Amino acid sequence: MSSTSNQSQHKILVIEDEGEMCLLLSLILDDKGLAVEYVKTLSAARQFLEKEAPALILLDNRLPDGLGVDFISYVKKSLPDVKIIMISGVDPEAEDAALEIGADHFLAKPFTKRQLQESIKHLLN
Repeated sequence: MSSTSNQSQHKILVIEDEGEMCLLLSLILDDKGLAVEYVKTLSAARQFLEKEAPALILLDNRLPDGLGVDFISYVKKSLPDVKIIMISGVDPEAEDAALEIGADHFLAKPFTKRQLQESIKHLLN
């Protein structure tokens, strides 16, 4: 970890409990000049957000301590400028709910590397 902060680097918080998905996301996000942090639960995400405000959150829906869709309003209330991309594979109806509550984008699993990169680029520029 570098102690100097790079202004052009966007911080992304990934809230995802599946190791394979975290690995996949890290491979996709690695080459984009992004500072990526990973947490596996909503409570860990809440602790992270008390200290830091990422530019973007990649939020899975099904997590060990609750539903990501229920976390969106918490994020939007405390950090209204943070962009949220909801990712879910098992809840087609989660898309409408997530976007209605305040998610900025929804990606259904499985999604392509290009879909994720374009979504991030669109929201951060």
